[in-house]
Amino acid sequence: MAQRGAMKLSSFDFDLPDERIALRPAVPRDSARLLGVTADGTLADLRVSDLPSLLQPGDALVFNDTKVIAARLNGVRTRGEHVTAVEATLLKRLDGHRWTALMKPGRRLTPGDRVRFGNLDSTVCDLAYLEATVEAKAEDGQVTLVFDLAGVDLDLAIAGQGHMPLPPYIAAKRGEDERDHTDYQTVYARVQGSVAAPTAGLHFTPALLAAVAARGVSAHFVTLHVGAGTFLPVKTDEVSQHRMHPEWGEVSAETAGALNGVKAAGGRIICVGTTALRLIESATADDGTVAPFMDETAIFITPGYRFRAASGLMTNFHLPKSTLFMLVCAFAGETTMKTAYRHAIESEYRFYSYGDSSLLWRAAR
Repeated sequence: MAQRGAMKLSSFDFDLPDERIALRPAVPRDSARLLGVTADGTLADLRVSDLPSLLQPGDALVFNDTKVIAARLNGVRTRGEHVTAVEATLLKRLDGHRWTALMKPGRRLTPGDRVRFGNLDSTVCDLAYLEATVEAKAEDGQVTLVFDLAGVDLDLAIAGQGHMPLPPYIAAKRGEDERDHTDYQTVYARVQGSVAAPTAGLHFTPALLAAVAARGVSAHFVTLHVGAGTFLPVKTDEVSQHRMHPEWGEVSAETAGALNGVKAAGGRIICVGTTALRLIESATADDGTVAPFMDETAIFITPGYRFRAASGLMTNFHLPKSTLFMLVCAFAGETTMKTAYRHAIESEYRFYSYGDSSLLWRAAR
């Protein structure tokens, strides 16, 4: 459990010029810039392609192999003669035909409402649209949808009618296009279930993965399905009052055993992305032993948290007052990260999901 004191949200604010937020990724992926931040706060301007030289034989990289689904659905709610346009972002599969979702405008939905997503003008092909019933609404605004289809048929319909759930700041400035279906997915994505990409992993190419392996660094995969809560702002002035949305994750017994072996041999665990870090920390005991894990986690990491497993973290640059900026402050030190972010802004690093990256080493305690 994270150790949270009386921290104010304003402590994690900084001025981020709008033009520093990337709307497209670097091409090729591993040509993105990489800011190295050592445990003592020394900064180095590098490229992602330099990563293998920054690691040591015997180290281990931990990747999140979740795959982003086309989780954003547009449609209409019909109630008698009244038709209202709606948008749903799927959050979590409950069973073969039920999902929780965030919906806009959620306040105008009630249990029993029928919603149709997709090609609303089609009367020929059933696959041109997807229908669901609003089963329930929770106090936090989440809606439970019961789809008419189930199982593989539902998965195919969502894939056919859904859109890639780009972060709101991108969707507000440009439409989704075919490039995003590739750009917003890691090359090693395997297990479908996320509504946001584990963005640190977007920088990896097959060539970079091969170079890491040639360096004698092992690769290990865990699964954390990233929820839409990653886009939600912190709205409480007192940081401790913020509640994270739970996300489902799995660390296999094989991976847990391998990581324990790496640590026993003197190697370092470097998590690729905050999602991999949060999951590994959720699976690690106080004595530093990584255990198999298959459950939801709502771990909230803020300054004061004692890290148990990871020595390094590769992560993109995060937004002001976000839970992810709080996490990197906890990992590398609040003063160090504020200095690093000032340098990144002044040096025109690109921020957020499609932006540049950083390699952080855990601050000495």
